[in-house]
Amino acid sequence: MFDSPKIKISAIPALQDNYIWAIHDDRHAVVVDPGEAAPVLAFLDAHHLRLDAILCTHRHNDHIGGIAKLREVYNVPVYGRRHPNNPHITNELREGDSLELEGLGIRFDIIDIPGHVDDHIAYLAPGIAFCGDVLFGAGCGRNFEGTKAQLHHSLQRLAQLPDTTRIYCAHEYTAANLRFALACEPENPAVKQRIDTTRQLRAANQITLPTTIALEKATNPFLRCTQPEVIRTLQQRGLSDNSEMAVFTAMREWKNHF
Repeated sequence: MFDSPKIKISAIPALQDNYIWAIHDDRHAVVVDPGEAAPVLAFLDAHHLRLDAILCTHRHNDHIGGIAKLREVYNVPVYGRRHPNNPHITNELREGDSLELEGLGIRFDIIDIPGHVDDHIAYLAPGIAFCGDVLFGAGCGRNFEGTKAQLHHSLQRLAQLPDTTRIYCAHEYTAANLRFALACEPENPAVKQRIDTTRQLRAANQITLPTTIALEKATNPFLRCTQPEVIRTLQQRGLSDNSEMAVFTAMREWKNHF
């Protein structure tokens, strides 16, 4: 359905490095994680679109900061996980729920993906996933709440999606994440190629997203915790437990200070 010329997914740059994703045809639009209202309103006006709904992946302000102003203009439902620090949710979604966007003819399945924060969810439809701050281009989100085991499990759930699935994450972090990926796996040719591609895209003022599950499995160190070179790199930093969870934990701690 997303290969239809009638349905488009457009990135709306916001704040310092956020992307607000707009899912739209030539009349209707739904936005994901609007951290700011002004760029969304400008996009809707420029494309003569009507906002039908707002989707939230989690409660951080750079994902919800524009909702109140948007709803002053468009009194639309706001979907996501309820949380005391996200007062905007009108329709709660949890693991196993589905969301039908009738105006666009799209149905999302909802999965819980905690580990960045507890209220984090992902929106999945055939061939696409909106995953907020859990999986990034060549990286993953910080572990602010819950456990690293939860974050690892959430990443593994996303990694089990079909290889061609397009991943719409919320930040332009790919270049910085690839520097860490190269430190973890300096002989990985796919990482080196992606660094070159990313450099060219950014030099041309183009974004590096969406990514795909196949590309992440080839270049994202947080999905490559069983690879021998990754394990050797962590061993050189003092790791003695070579289990996948121990490697992931050591890598996430290293990235926090990289």
